[in-house]
Amino acid sequence: MTVYAVERLRIFHGETPLVQDVGFAIARGECVALIGGSGSGKSLTCLTPFGLTPMRATGSARLIGEELIGRPERALAGIRARAAGFIFQQPLTALTPHLTIGAQLAEAWMQAGAPRPGRGELTAALARVGLDRPEERLHHHPHRLSGGQRQRVLIAMAIAHRPRLLVADEPTSALDAILRGEMMALLTRLRREEGLALLLVSHDLASVADHADRIVVLNQGRVEESGAAAQLLAAPASAYTRALLAATPRLDDPAPALPAPGETLLAARDVRVSFPRPGWRRGRAVAVENAALSIAEGEAVALVGGSGSGKSTLARAVARIGPADHGTVDWRGTPLPSRTRMTPLLRRLIQPVFQDPVASLDPRWQVADIVAEPLHHLRPELDAAARRDRVMRALGEVELDTGYADRRPNVLSGGQAQRVAIARAIVADPELLLLDEATSALDVLVAGRVLALLERLQRTRGLALLMISHDLAAARRLCHRILVMDDGRIVEEGPTERIIAAPAHPVTQRLVAAST
Repeated sequence: MTVYAVERLRIFHGETPLVQDVGFAIARGECVALIGGSGSGKSLTCLTPFGLTPMRATGSARLIGEELIGRPERALAGIRARAAGFIFQQPLTALTPHLTIGAQLAEAWMQAGAPRPGRGELTAALARVGLDRPEERLHHHPHRLSGGQRQRVLIAMAIAHRPRLLVADEPTSALDAILRGEMMALLTRLRREEGLALLLVSHDLASVADHADRIVVLNQGRVEESGAAAQLLAAPASAYTRALLAATPRLDDPAPALPAPGETLLAARDVRVSFPRPGWRRGRAVAVENAALSIAEGEAVALVGGSGSGKSTLARAVARIGPADHGTVDWRGTPLPSRTRMTPLLRRLIQPVFQDPVASLDPRWQVADIVAEPLHHLRPELDAAARRDRVMRALGEVELDTGYADRRPNVLSGGQAQRVAIARAIVADPELLLLDEATSALDVLVAGRVLALLERLQRTRGLALLMISHDLAAARRLCHRILVMDDGRIVEEGPTERIIAAPAHPVTQRLVAAST
């Protein structure tokens, strides 16, 4: 039985067509995956027929026989409440911050007219999606949960009113490899138990390979190819699909040839970081305990682990941009002061590149001003002409022409924005880059190009890299060594190839298995 059918779908921004002649159908219990790079029209295709974007649509989109295209918002809201559930990419922004999990789940439960659920029903709903301590979580606010826990809450809310169609828009892209596998397995189990039709949006072919029944590949708003998942992945007909497959890093790819490291650049020992416990509870929660790491000139070191393992907290403490209770950090054998006492000369040595490229750029500034900003603080001896020259050279190094200097972040793609962020990081001539999930928000094609750029900068500039990642395959492409974190501690470390080939700790074994 067909639950959702799309025919000749076209989506417009004004008079400009963004999606053209897309069609597919989803049966009860079936999963159809929309795959493509950033800007391919995936999210527009899945959300616009339901009135969840400001774009205009023509063609046909029928949910259990009801036409969506051309319906007023009031009618669409009723159809969404009765028959559709939605899981969005960023669970924290999709949840209401001032309401408890129980209140939000109850609201989702009642949207189709059901009576208010009791505590037992809400607890059972959270337990069904695998959330630990479900009764306790009912009283928590979203900020108290990890990314994976929040995503489970979103799934529980999406299916609370027993929809016929579940629309999942990039539901795993912000999660680590272990959680990604758990979320996909959960969605597969739920659709089979409930007979849900699942429309899954992703830029990651590898993550949907074992879960989708059929795949529709989109490129620039058009269908490149579609078909049974196993057949399409085994023998893709389109060059674009082959490029998506080739751009996905794999642990069984040939080992990369990495430059030889030099002398020790940074050495950290006995690092401990804690934070005040939230709410009424007294004391402090330990985020990192007794951690040590070292990085040599031109060396790339990966910090990997699950969400909440302490990777970013440790890296920020070591780079002196985050707090630390105690511990020593030496730079070329000389102790670095605390973060509040770092001088511009020392601050210049370590520069960060963050996960969300657009959010890390000031939307009011032009690219030239964004890239030049560190120079005002870290290289105050430079005049305006010297700063402009450095900015242009930095943009050239990240393969952006000078025309980008006058643009603002809102007109940049994700990959272009991340290149601007890298230009800002290298403009003051650092010796170490801190890459905090610098490619996880990008599609595989763009992420591959950014990794190639970082690889080239590592070779041409002799940069050392501290790479925080939940993607072992991406880390393998750049990194000489891997440190694995779990619950605030480094549980295993060693050369990259040895860690991947013979993981010793159970956490490492799960990460490798989830990345294979």
